[in-house]
Amino acid sequence: MSRFIQIVEVGPRDGLQNEKTVLEPAVRADFVQRLEAAGARRIEAVSFVHPKYVPQMAGAEEVMAALPRTEGRSRIGLVLNGKGYDRALGTAVDEVNVAMSATDGFGLKNQGLSVDQQVQMLSDIIAGRANAEGAPGATPKLSATLSCVWGCPFDGEVSVQQVSELVARIAALGVEEIALADTIGVGDPWSVTKKVEAARKAAPDATLRLHFHDTRNTGLANAYAGVEAGVDVLDASVGGIGGCPFAPGATGNIATEDLVYMLERAGYSTGYDLDALIAAARWIGGRIGKPNPSALSRAGGWPRGAG
Repeated sequence: MSRFIQIVEVGPRDGLQNEKTVLEPAVRADFVQRLEAAGARRIEAVSFVHPKYVPQMAGAEEVMAALPRTEGRSRIGLVLNGKGYDRALGTAVDEVNVAMSATDGFGLKNQGLSVDQQVQMLSDIIAGRANAEGAPGATPKLSATLSCVWGCPFDGEVSVQQVSELVARIAALGVEEIALADTIGVGDPWSVTKKVEAARKAAPDATLRLHFHDTRNTGLANAYAGVEAGVDVLDASVGGIGGCPFAPGATGNIATEDLVYMLERAGYSTGYDLDALIAAARWIGGRIGKPNPSALSRAGGWPRGAG
């Protein structure tokens, strides 16, 4: 059997949060279901942030309420702090992803917390989870995403040592999946290899996930380097839409359909339907009122007839 690469679809959250068009919760729920019909098994469906700061993510509870439980699907809610985590617990999310930062500069801009304060925040969330363990199913799975691993728009370069030490601190709290994110798209394949190797040594028992933006046209090359380094879980956003409103100049994620095409042409398995992905990408492009940056949205798949 070919090696399976799990692609976590982040379009409904990271994809939409930086777009000028604000979509209603019902439309965003429809988007999630279209992506799941295209093969998404894990999907970042919502973000529990204050709508004052990210109006595109308003109505997370309404989005989740509009999504029927579906066997074999996991809906993820992103949170920035304990208040967001408490909101997430009031919904049917299957997983909670806690956003953190490798640098003080971005952490203070994105959530008003230094690196040390973010680690304490995560520790407090985990302590609260431990207190709720007596109720089966009361606490969704927990993961952490570490932003600006390859560079920070405020603090500049981020060293391998910075990343390694912070990953070790997160893993020591018992987090089983840690995502390394190139929030502003400044990474290169060789630095991906180095930081993945360092993170694996720092957290040998944790699952590593990678999250790349294509700001400087290195996203797919970085994804390739991550797969070659042994990572089996990658984030992507259909259509290549997205970015971070708190990171100047940050543009879209690597496109799910482009990543699926590259991996499956190479013989890997992803579980996605490329035709359906391309259709979903074109659909969301129509809803946000602009063409998607993804290559497959324009060119279709290969051989001809695919997409």
